[in-house]
Amino acid sequence: MNLQAIRAIYLFEMARTFRTIWQSIVSPVISTSLYFIVFGAAIGSRIETVEGVSYGAFIVPGLIMLTVLQQSVTNAAFGIYFPKFVGTIYEVLSAPVTVIEIVIGYVGAAATKALMIGLIIFATAHLFVDLPIVHPVWMIAFLVMTTFSFAMLGFILGIWAKNFEQLNLVPMLVITPLVFLGGSFYSITMLPPVWQTITLFNPVVYLISGFRWSFFGTADVPVAASLAAIALFAGLCLLAIWAIFRTGWRLRS
Repeated sequence: MNLQAIRAIYLFEMARTFRTIWQSIVSPVISTSLYFIVFGAAIGSRIETVEGVSYGAFIVPGLIMLTVLQQSVTNAAFGIYFPKFVGTIYEVLSAPVTVIEIVIGYVGAAATKALMIGLIIFATAHLFVDLPIVHPVWMIAFLVMTTFSFAMLGFILGIWAKNFEQLNLVPMLVITPLVFLGGSFYSITMLPPVWQTITLFNPVVYLISGFRWSFFGTADVPVAASLAAIALFAGLCLLAIWAIFRTGWRLRS
């Protein structure tokens, strides 16, 4: 394992984040805080509790997951797309660096950024509501697994994209709607039976449910199903990345 190569890629990507700290970190935190204020004030005044939890506290895991998913995908996509765009990707591919080391460097940096933002939002939420954590270890575990899984998805999207418009296509038109429809601001048990069944086909439901369980000890779906969904998704992303580097798809001119 070439640790020096991993470190170089990782530090380069993290340095890019701190050069644009307002866009990379401050802006997502402010946006999420506005979500919290608007939804907490407007809807929270009409819905006091959901499954025995105050509505203001109930939406916090969903808001964290909304931002973490978006940031994981976006950071990883831009991280690998920009070297493709300027042509420096060929220097990386020709260097004595394995696929695993490249993926660890880029995906690790993107996941770290998303994890930082998630923890900052978590700390900010304490300014608005009393937020219990029933399973703190599992809370961190779900957050880490989610950031790395979706950072791998972003890595794939960054290789797939041919222009900047395509980079934003999946996060805006796929990830965000799935999160909003995945129980971020409500429990799926509040839906009619037919819609509950349809919602279970949304993979984000399992992520949010497991993450919310770590806070309050209640979940819309079994926790084992949430863990299995994350593991399956991560496995599929790893398989896709392996196939991309093996064939050189969208990497070779």
